[in-house]
Amino acid sequence: MTLRDRAGAFIDRPLVRNFILGVILFNAAILGLETSDIAMARAGALIVTLDGICLAIFVIEIGLKLFARGGRFFRDGWNIFDFVIVAISLIPAAQGLSVLRALRILRLLRVLSVTPSLRRVVEGLMSALPGMGSVFLLMGIIFYIGSVMATKLFGENFPEWFGTLGRSAYSLFQIMTLESWSMGIVRPVMEIYPQAWAFFVPFILVTTFAVVNLVVGLIVNSMQDAHHEEETEKTGNYRDEVVARLERIERMLESRGK
Repeated sequence: MTLRDRAGAFIDRPLVRNFILGVILFNAAILGLETSDIAMARAGALIVTLDGICLAIFVIEIGLKLFARGGRFFRDGWNIFDFVIVAISLIPAAQGLSVLRALRILRLLRVLSVTPSLRRVVEGLMSALPGMGSVFLLMGIIFYIGSVMATKLFGENFPEWFGTLGRSAYSLFQIMTLESWSMGIVRPVMEIYPQAWAFFVPFILVTTFAVVNLVVGLIVNSMQDAHHEEETEKTGNYRDEVVARLERIERMLESRGK
């Protein structure tokens, strides 16, 4: 076994992956402590040192993966994701780039690449994006129609909510989320336009309960497909392993028979 093979086998061990997961969670707690003035005043040097150790572990992990897999490292989207997250953490937070210090918390997102169940959720979400695009286009058309109608109907007396197309769209978005939609917007409008419910109620039914549920359904269906593909891949790998073992046994029996 070559040195690269040993490095690859080491980094793929469940114990090593669980250790990396623990470091990710520990580092997230450390980064949270850095936001506390009290914690930084009492143990600021220790917190910064621990943060540096965690980052060093991540760099070593990425380095081992690059060494073990070479160019194949960048063929896996999750490896690229990890590489970018760690690279962002290595950029010095100089003057004018202090926002990069806040981006270090993105290391917590590495939990997605380490935990198979979370990877399955993300993969399901990504596979649902093409179908969700059609739903979002439908939502955009509905919002545009509703914004134009609301501006024409209510803009004169309620310019702060429906005075322009943009304000109408924002108000309708608030109504879609059901955030203070009744007492905050609709009932005041109905005091001047008693029949306004005939516009708002169908809008809520279409956007909140119909279109949003379409998005949820697409995501759930895509997650089920991703899980099915993963199970199929595991079954295929197990079958190949069994076939390989049987072939080895058959060769051994043939060599003994000779």
